[in-house]
Amino acid sequence: MNMRFLLPAVAALSLAACATAPKPLQGQFSGVTPRDSVAAPQVGTQVRWGGKIIATNPGQGQTCFQLLSRPLNSSGRPDSGSSDASDGRFVACRAGFYDPAVFEPGRDVTFIGTIAGYEDTKIGEFDYKLPKIQADVVYLWPVVRDVQVVPAYPYGPWGPYDPWWGPRWGYRGWW
Repeated sequence: MNMRFLLPAVAALSLAACATAPKPLQGQFSGVTPRDSVAAPQVGTQVRWGGKIIATNPGQGQTCFQLLSRPLNSSGRPDSGSSDASDGRFVACRAGFYDPAVFEPGRDVTFIGTIAGYEDTKIGEFDYKLPKIQADVVYLWPVVRDVQVVPAYPYGPWGPYDPWWGPRWGYRGWW
């Protein structure tokens, strides 16, 4: 095999390995979205859905989350990107207590579970039918923070040898 083709193939495989989902989110799941499941009921279907938390409601023996569904990227994280793409809303319930102070509105979370039914609710003045999943996995994603890098040296836009700002050598050394 020609090395010219081997190197790009190895690089592509290496990059693909970086885009895998965390271990708890791996597997094969139905491509049905929350919007699809409302249009054609799919009770019993195993799904991997995610989105932004709207509300976390702990109850007796379980916690239910209402989410704004987002498409998932290759690692299984809800893709917030620049678009406002949404597949509607859904409810996910899981046994146990999940603290609303940790699972706060706006956080990204991914669930794996089975569509267990549907729940009627009101959003403003609108009647809304939400698919409800019984979750086996609840994966809260870490918050991504934007970091601004500030240079440690007060040099101008042309680096340390900027004719106006940085150090420079003259006839007798620094000037």
